[in-house]
Amino acid sequence: MEKKPTTIALFPNIQKQHSTSIAIGIKEFLLQRKIRVVAEDQEASHIGALPLSSVNPKEIDIVISLGGDGTILRLVQRHPEITAPIVGINLGSLGFMADVPVTEIYPTLEDLIQGNYKVQNRLMMEGTTTSLQSCIALNEIVIHRAQNPCLVDLAIHVDGIYLNTFSADGIIISTPSGSTAYSLAAGGPIVTPELEAFVITPISPHTISNRPIVLMPKTEIQIQYISDYEPVEVTYDGFAHFTVATGEVFHVSASKRYFRLISLPHHDYFSTLRKKLGWTGKLKA
Repeated sequence: MEKKPTTIALFPNIQKQHSTSIAIGIKEFLLQRKIRVVAEDQEASHIGALPLSSVNPKEIDIVISLGGDGTILRLVQRHPEITAPIVGINLGSLGFMADVPVTEIYPTLEDLIQGNYKVQNRLMMEGTTTSLQSCIALNEIVIHRAQNPCLVDLAIHVDGIYLNTFSADGIIISTPSGSTAYSLAAGGPIVTPELEAFVITPISPHTISNRPIVLMPKTEIQIQYISDYEPVEVTYDGFAHFTVATGEVFHVSASKRYFRLISLPHHDYFSTLRKKLGWTGKLKA
């Protein structure tokens, strides 16, 4: 059993159909049970919640995200001051972190109110360039050829030891949470979220023997852009970006910050995989 909440923050993705009306229903349900509800200032008046700016972020016990995994990623990037665990209501299609369907909203709220849930602490990563540009990511950091019309060369060192030079469209460095996102689409492995590891996955490498590799998170990964072309682009969690010039080194390591995701009764990671990836295997007698 976890702490019973007294303050819950709602983060609806207004681009998702019915997100605001669902948030209003959740707000009314929680207020009836004497739980304070807050929301981002621009949404608070529409929902009938308190504005986020009016409360101390440390007073927030639980965050409810209404959307998909992308909504959670935006929330993590936009509000690093909120350290409360997050539960995701899936209003999209493919959601591995936002795994609660709309049909289970109110039983889920009951579980949250009763403290009937667990909290997973998931690995995050941070990256810094030699020119002191930096980022933090929950899913992945991607270095991509950007405007260059051809493959680029990226030399990889792990704790200062040379690993390989990838001639590719780029590389993906992912956490276990991100292993089912862009990395999976590029041929990377699925890594269960309770593990702490980094996955390096090349994007369309020139040499087909270049394969993804899984590393311990205590290592530091150094990526040097060595092609004499236009700068390459760094994106993190699919959002903001900056560039890395020829000769510059990009450092990736584990972050001190963890992502806290709520795990609910009757939800397990493997059933989510089967459902979201359309696996059709069945047990045989």
